[in-house]
Amino acid sequence: MSQSSEPNYTDSLQTLMQRVGISSFKALASASGVSQKQIMRLRRGEVRQMRLETILKLTQVLQVPINVLARTFSNFEIAQPPTEDKTIATLKQEYQKLQNQLEQQKESLRQEFQLSTLQVLESCLLQLPTFESKVKDNPEISATKLLPLMRPLQQLLQQWGIEQIAPVGDRLPYNPQLHQLLAGNAQAGDLVIVRYTGYIQGKKLLYRAKVSLVE
Repeated sequence: MSQSSEPNYTDSLQTLMQRVGISSFKALASASGVSQKQIMRLRRGEVRQMRLETILKLTQVLQVPINVLARTFSNFEIAQPPTEDKTIATLKQEYQKLQNQLEQQKESLRQEFQLSTLQVLESCLLQLPTFESKVKDNPEISATKLLPLMRPLQQLLQQWGIEQIAPVGDRLPYNPQLHQLLAGNAQAGDLVIVRYTGYIQGKKLLYRAKVSLVE
């Protein structure tokens, strides 16, 4: 009868067993919780047909890395589970990837915001340079012609919910929370006149109105 050509890794397995003080295949099965049938498959080099859970149990008892076990009992290598360092490196890569995506989203939102703002201010942007050129050529030109160019800006402030504290020239009681006195001293409730308007957005104060005392 011809000798069997099936691979036999019994000697290799016994060498590993001796290193950890295991004297028999029955003792190996008991220590690892793996059936003797699975150990026989390992001796035959049938690592590919074995469950990963079974292989891991054997590596723990034999105290060898999983890729070493696979390489020892066949020409097939199983990749090692990622080490802690590799896991941290992978998390850092994912974090950096998310950071890059957030930066791209922020840039995209910024560009969209700028575009929508420019669309509102389009007429002002197109006509204001022309008006400035005409004023240089003719300093006597009426400033009232500049007023229509301010409408887009007013529309933009309205869209953003930004309101004037009070129109320029208004006379009203002094409120130190909303008004900035240009000169002198004033008590709350003193009559003041608005010289430069201020702005609020909802309940948030953006700029206090600049006022002066009414003599």
